[in-house]
Amino acid sequence: RTPYIDRLAKEGVTLTQHIAASPLCTPSRAAFLTGRYPIRSGMAAFSRVGVFLFSASSGGLPSEEITFSKLLKQRGYATALIGKWHLGMNCESSNDFCHHPLSHGFDYFYGLTVTNLRDCKPGQGSVFLKGIQKYLVIPVQILGVTLVSLAVVHYVGLLKVPFQALGYCLLLTAISLAVLIFFFYHFRHLNCFLMRDHQIIQQPLSYENLTQRLTTEAVQFIGRNTDVPFLLVLSYLHVHTALYASNMFRGKSKHGLYGDAVEEMDWSVGQILNVLEKYNLRNKTLIYFSSDQGAHIEEISSSGEVHGGYNGIYKGGKSTNWEGGIRVPGLLRWPGVIPAGTYMDEPTSNMDIFPTIVKLAGAQLPYDRIIDGHDLMPLLQGKVTRSKHEFLFHYCNAYLNAVRWHPGNSESVWKAFFFTPNFNPEDSNGCYDSHVCFCHGGFITRHDPPLLFDLSRDPEEKVPLTPKTERRFYEILRVIQLAVANHTRSLQAVPDQLSWDNLLWKPWLQPCCSSLFQSCYCDFESEDSLL
Repeated sequence: RTPYIDRLAKEGVTLTQHIAASPLCTPSRAAFLTGRYPIRSGMAAFSRVGVFLFSASSGGLPSEEITFSKLLKQRGYATALIGKWHLGMNCESSNDFCHHPLSHGFDYFYGLTVTNLRDCKPGQGSVFLKGIQKYLVIPVQILGVTLVSLAVVHYVGLLKVPFQALGYCLLLTAISLAVLIFFFYHFRHLNCFLMRDHQIIQQPLSYENLTQRLTTEAVQFIGRNTDVPFLLVLSYLHVHTALYASNMFRGKSKHGLYGDAVEEMDWSVGQILNVLEKYNLRNKTLIYFSSDQGAHIEEISSSGEVHGGYNGIYKGGKSTNWEGGIRVPGLLRWPGVIPAGTYMDEPTSNMDIFPTIVKLAGAQLPYDRIIDGHDLMPLLQGKVTRSKHEFLFHYCNAYLNAVRWHPGNSESVWKAFFFTPNFNPEDSNGCYDSHVCFCHGGFITRHDPPLLFDLSRDPEEKVPLTPKTERRFYEILRVIQLAVANHTRSLQAVPDQLSWDNLLWKPWLQPCCSSLFQSCYCDFESEDSLL
């Protein structure tokens, strides 16, 4: 039950073909804040892992990137990010904050610099367990057997192995295993913490009344800025796993813990709407509600309960460029400016928010870079009927996966796939063996010619078109290939922020509010609430 989110739709515009620039959190958020495909900022991975997993990684949204928060701050807006960031924190030391929200135009930050993971909540399992079992256990066993075998043959005299070299190998292996065990044993303390501005205030994070705390922070920020223009990005941890809900909502939904979490998020949306009413800001405020990707359908609890959500008729989910992974909610409300109760079927993108609010704030769009988003206001106000997005390019990490083409003289929305993920099991709708789908190698099937769909007739992407079923088949693919060539020429080489070097945990970058000997524990949040 989502009465407040439903109210947003009733009082504003619903974008029914609203597309996330990526089916993963980190690159999608980078695109949202900058109005640019994440490949342009180095926020799209060439490696298998497409998001930041550790607080002590060195990658992040580059300082050269211009966010809408930077431009609005320059125009005198009070700016705040409350909730999830997931775009990096430090570069060279544990307190340089080069990628922190306060370095990207936000005056105030209260939330998580990484993300909400199962590993952050005791009893919710681990997102790393399958990977460790699959890629580390067997190599470690092989290495252990090899070293023991060498020691044995050296001892019985069959082969002379330099004892010093053997000792160094054993020592290095033991140290590596010890660091690995220490890190994953203390993962929650090292990576799941709450910050206010640059200070860690709760390490590890407590989920108790967390959404209520985020909501209180958002309401107070609005209350402090009723007389000045403000930008608030309220980035919920709901409904990313680990799922949670406060006592007020737990067990109240018909759809288990996932439903409880959605209903609590809806309550929070209602609190924001109410405070805008209280301060007579309803008609002065543009509200945008969305998600950074589709539902994570592989997220199922050990008891079989759906924890990752539901994508309706749409195929696939998070980590894929099937419609289930990238078609997201797009609700915008601004009473008196945007018509109420309107539905728009034109292709739009979360990158469009950047030019839309930058222009509304009276700021200048950057002229030294390509902005891939388009101002939504003419479309929202009915001044035009067609989206400016003739083409949208769908990346799986840094690999161009698919292209959407909406010709100006047609109602068709063509979508061509150059490769698709290999679902496992084969007859399923996701990659359940690996928890997410990957973008290269044996995890995908390439298509030549590309798979072609017309989303206006087949939004479920069930039946690929062929030259027999679509007479313009090759002509459509030729236009799409030409668009790909033009798009590719517009790309410039930039540092890869999600390289293995930038992804890996670096102990010297580890934020810690006490000391490693105290497991980096602190809880100023609870102390403040007691006071």
